[in-house]
Amino acid sequence: MYTIEIEAITEFTPEVLELIQTSYSSIPEFERGYASQEVAQRLLAGPALLLLAKVEGEIAGFKLGYQIEDQVFYSWLGGIAPDFRGLGLAKSLLEYQEKWAKEQGYQRIDVKTRNCFPAMLNMLIGNQYQITAMVSDAQNHSQNKLHLQKQF
Repeated sequence: MYTIEIEAITEFTPEVLELIQTSYSSIPEFERGYASQEVAQRLLAGPALLLLAKVEGEIAGFKLGYQIEDQVFYSWLGGIAPDFRGLGLAKSLLEYQEKWAKEQGYQRIDVKTRNCFPAMLNMLIGNQYQITAMVSDAQNHSQNKLHLQKQF
């Protein structure tokens, strides 16, 4: 049995922003990363939350989001490093984020994903997220972007 812990961070120091970049680069699905300046700009504009999933003290994954409207939280980026998949970490991070957002008074969480991430889509639908829109990619349907939300 592994020791699993979730750490919540709401203060975005330069060290935390660097930690986000390191965590982000450990997820192979993110072939094109966001520039650290864009990450900082989004997170420093208002309330934000970084969740780190740790297994035996090692960062195994993360979930990152921020406020986009007074009562709407946007679940922006997240993933689990390949060596740690199958432990239920993504679902634990999702549930932690939902609980935190609800406690902060948010009425809704918005999230986007793509067809090429069926595990993420299935997890969201299984947690009562509803598809609200789709941006089609006529060249490659696996890149269709799905917009989902969950009301509290």
